[in-house]
Amino acid sequence: MKLGKGFRAIAGILLCAGGLIYSLPTPYHEKSYLIHASGCELVTTVVEPPSGAAQGAVVLVHGLAANRKLMSYTARAFAEEGLRVYVPDLPGHGRTAGPFSPARAEQCTEALLRELMAHGATTPERTILAGHSMGGAIAIRVAARLPVAGVIATSPAPMRAAHGALKEVLPYTDPPPLPANTLVLSGSLEPDSMRGNAKDLFTGSVGEGSKYFVIRGASHVSLLFDPRVARATQEWAAKTLHLDSSAGLPSLSMVGGSLAGFFGLLLIAGPFLQETISMSEKENAIEEGTSTSVLFGLLEFAAVCLGAVGVLNFWNPFRAIQIFEGDYFAGFLFFAGMALVLLQFHPIRVALKAKFAPMAGAVFAAMVLLLLTTAWFDLTFSEAWISAAKWPRFPILFLATLPYHLGEEILLGEASRWRGLRRLGAGMLLRLLGWLALVCGIFFLHSGEVLLVLMAPYLAVFCVLQRCGMDVVRKGTGSATAAAVFGAILLAGFCLVIFPIT
Repeated sequence: MKLGKGFRAIAGILLCAGGLIYSLPTPYHEKSYLIHASGCELVTTVVEPPSGAAQGAVVLVHGLAANRKLMSYTARAFAEEGLRVYVPDLPGHGRTAGPFSPARAEQCTEALLRELMAHGATTPERTILAGHSMGGAIAIRVAARLPVAGVIATSPAPMRAAHGALKEVLPYTDPPPLPANTLVLSGSLEPDSMRGNAKDLFTGSVGEGSKYFVIRGASHVSLLFDPRVARATQEWAAKTLHLDSSAGLPSLSMVGGSLAGFFGLLLIAGPFLQETISMSEKENAIEEGTSTSVLFGLLEFAAVCLGAVGVLNFWNPFRAIQIFEGDYFAGFLFFAGMALVLLQFHPIRVALKAKFAPMAGAVFAAMVLLLLTTAWFDLTFSEAWISAAKWPRFPILFLATLPYHLGEEILLGEASRWRGLRRLGAGMLLRLLGWLALVCGIFFLHSGEVLLVLMAPYLAVFCVLQRCGMDVVRKGTGSATAAAVFGAILLAGFCLVIFPIT
């Protein structure tokens, strides 16, 4: 290993070690239980106040494609106020088994609250029901049927087809009257479909003591880690339950430590990947034929992506894998990929003759990076470890996404055609065209697959990092097939992390 790579690897290891030291220690007593409630088995974390007996309780509900660990900062803010906090993984999310549907998520949240009240763990007059995004909508809906002291809905999911929100993407379509003592928070950087619908909750019948606030400079996700939001929820809880409002804010060290360690993993990944797949390009490269012209390649790619969306409007062969909206994404990549394979049949046939060594190296490197990354985030920030219930879906997702990655590699051409940022930019332009085709499916064909839009920032970050890794593999091995296998493994794992099980 060259000296520069060695320094990068050492720096990465130090960042990971520092991230662990910075993020793991906590003054809060947190323990997880499997709570059985009316047919729902919810893995639930209970966060106790750092000192003294609990003066009330909060049931905190996460949003779509999230999990209980992502709610840690909000939960600890309530714990600082002297409250015991129950944070469940909704069905199909985190460690809770599926199936998931918005209706079942609401049903299980209500069942959990009833179970806690039936066993005396909470009482209506000392309980606050809180949630973010879909969880915020659930909190409002459940509180309309069960008596609680108050509700806190952070960026609640739209429940009306208004302000640009399409009816088919709404998790719920029949908003109840706003319960008494409800605090609704939105971020100023959220789309109007979110902010407008949140504000509309205060039209018509509104419970006494309810308020709506907009947090400046906050987005849908950043609201979960914003000290201003934490302070507002603390003050609302103190007012509702008649508590001392001088509580401190929890530390954001968990977020900082997790990000530091993630950057450390990226520093380690470069040298690791280069050493794992390092081999002579001349020895292993396979001539794949003449590359397609740039303009024609873009037009061809856009056409196959739109065609894939059109086919999915009538038939999706991946429904059986039972991954919420992940089945649609897999179907899109499969149909687009197979079309690219047929259009680029000769160079792809040549590429498939790649030697075994670069393929084996790509598989090994991808699996190691996937396991390291998911383990890190699961340990420090979010439940990212792929559960036993999800692993059987991995081979199907891998095979579904492989043709797309192979077609993309052939369109980009040999590593010598585009170098560095130019190749990355060309690859990301193709991904953007694919994403726009999916958006067209939502707005023009009414596919309802809105999660692919909501997860766009995370998908973009993943695509940049995955594309960089694929370029390293392509350059080191000269094999389009090895790069495609590497990318398909990472994408299959990513889909299993972010999409709920149905």
